[in-house]
Amino acid sequence: MPDGEQDYAALVQLWDDFLYWQDPQSAGKEKSLVDVAGLETDVYPDYSAQAIAARLRELREFQGKLDDFSVSDWPRRQQVEFLAVRAKMDEEEFTLRVSKPWSRDPGFYVDRMLRLTFTELPVSGEALAEFERQLDAVPGLAAQGKSNLTEVAADYADLAIFNLSNSDGVGHGFPYRAAPPPGVLGWYEDLLERARGRQPELVAQIETARTAVASFRDWLIDNRSDMKGNAGVGKEAFDWYLKHVKLMPYTSDDIVTLGQRELDRLWSLYALERHRNRDLPEIRISGSAEEYQSRIDETDAIIRRFLVDEEIITIPEYIGELSTNVPWIVRDGGPNFWEQVQYRDPTPDHLHAVIPGHRFDAVVERNNPHPIRGRIADGARVEGWAVYLEEAIMNAGLLDDKPRVRELIYLFGIFRAARMPADVWLQLNVMNAEQVADYWIERVPYLDRDVARVDAEIYLRRPPGYGLGYTTGMLQMQGLLAARKRQLGAAFRLKDFHDEFMAAGRLPLSLIRWEMTGSDEDIAAFWSREPLPAD
Repeated sequence: MPDGEQDYAALVQLWDDFLYWQDPQSAGKEKSLVDVAGLETDVYPDYSAQAIAARLRELREFQGKLDDFSVSDWPRRQQVEFLAVRAKMDEEEFTLRVSKPWSRDPGFYVDRMLRLTFTELPVSGEALAEFERQLDAVPGLAAQGKSNLTEVAADYADLAIFNLSNSDGVGHGFPYRAAPPPGVLGWYEDLLERARGRQPELVAQIETARTAVASFRDWLIDNRSDMKGNAGVGKEAFDWYLKHVKLMPYTSDDIVTLGQRELDRLWSLYALERHRNRDLPEIRISGSAEEYQSRIDETDAIIRRFLVDEEIITIPEYIGELSTNVPWIVRDGGPNFWEQVQYRDPTPDHLHAVIPGHRFDAVVERNNPHPIRGRIADGARVEGWAVYLEEAIMNAGLLDDKPRVRELIYLFGIFRAARMPADVWLQLNVMNAEQVADYWIERVPYLDRDVARVDAEIYLRRPPGYGLGYTTGMLQMQGLLAARKRQLGAAFRLKDFHDEFMAAGRLPLSLIRWEMTGSDEDIAAFWSREPLPAD
C-alpha cells in the first residue's frame, strides 16, 4: 500500500478532478451523448495523434499522485476506494495505449453518427441548437475518422461497413419502425423524411450530414483491403487488464475454464428441468402488445411482493415504476432470442434488468451521495449482480409454482455462460465476431443470428472483458454469498446481506468482498502494480 502523506480528502478531490478531466458534462451527473456500447461521449473531441499524446501526458499527472497517499493508515473502506480509483485510471491508460478505438475501430465514429438521427422532430429552443450543433459536426467527425484510422482491425472494419448500410435486426435502444431502416444511412433517410414533413428548414443540414456519412462508408469500402489488424488486444495485455482494471482474481485461462464448466452446469440443469416438466404444456408467447403488457404488470407485482414478503432486499421509498427492458416488437422473422423468452414470461429479464436488477440498481446509485462510490461503476459488478439475481431469486422460491419459467432462467444463464470463453477468445484473437456468433448459436436454444452478431460486436468493441463479466461477476457474487454465510452462521440474514452489498456501491466485486468479509485473498496481489505491456 502507498505510505505517502496525502489524506483521504485529497483522494476525493483527485477523483473529482479526474472525472471532470474525463468528461466535464457527465462529471456533474448530467446526461451526455451515449454511443451504441453505452459509453458517454462528447460532440466531438479531437482524436488526432497529437491530442491523444497530450491526453496521455495529462493522465500521467493524475497517476503520478497516487503513490503520495497515506493509504496504509486508512480504514479498509477507504483503502477499497483507493484501489477502485486507481483501476479507473488504469482503464483510461489502457484505452489510450491499447484499445485506441479512434485509430482501430471505424465504429467509434459510426456510433457517433447514428444517435442524432433518433431525434424527435420538431425540435426547438436549446434542444434545436444542440441538434444543429451535432448535425454540423458530422462532416468533421467523418474527416477525423479518415485521418485517424491508421491501424484498423479487419473485424472492426467489416462491422462498421455492415452497420452503415444494414439493419442490425435487433435495434437496442432504437426507435421502433415497422420496417427498420437499413443501417445508419437508412436512419438519415428516416430523419430526412420526418424533417420534410415536420421541420423542412433542417433538410439542408441533414442532407449535408448524410453526404458525409455516405462518404465515410465509401472510404471504408475503398480501403478495406488495407485494414488487416487484429481486433483483440492479445493475451498479455488482456491478462493485465483483468488484473489491474477489472480487479479480477482470474487470468484469461481461468475464465475460459470457469465459463466452460458453468455452461455444462446450466445445460445439465436445463436438461433435468425439461425432463421434470415433460408432461406440462409449453408457455405460449404473448399474442398482442396488450397481453404482453399484462404479463409484465403481473410479473412486476409478484416480484415486488416476493422481495418484501420473503425478506430478500429493502426497496427504498424512492423506487417507483421501472418500466421494462424489452419492448413489444413485431418482426418479420418472428421474435428474437430475448423476445422468445420475455414474451413467454417476463420474469427472467425483469429480475435481471428491472427489479432488483439494472433499473433498480441504477436508481439506487443515483441516490448515492458518496463522492467516490456514487460516481463509479464496474461492469462485472453491474452485470454480475443482475445475472446472480436470476437464479438466486428463483432458488429462494419465486418460481416454485412456475416450473416452465425455471427453464427460461436456465436459458438466460446458458447464453451468459457461453459469453465467458468467447469473450476471451475474441480478445486473444482466437475467434472473430462471426465465429463467436456461430459458437453461440450451436449452444444456445432460441438464439438467432442477429442477436448473436450484435452481442459479439458489443463485447468485442466495448472495453475488454464486458461480455465475460456477466457470469464471472455472478460467480463472484455466489462466492461472496457463501463466504458471508460461513462467517455469520445462524446470524446470517439474506436481506441484510443484499442491503449491505447495495450500500457498498458498484465497485469491483473483489473489493466488495474484501470490505464485507475482511478477507484479502482476492485483492492482495493488486497492490503490486505492473507496468502496462503496450506500445
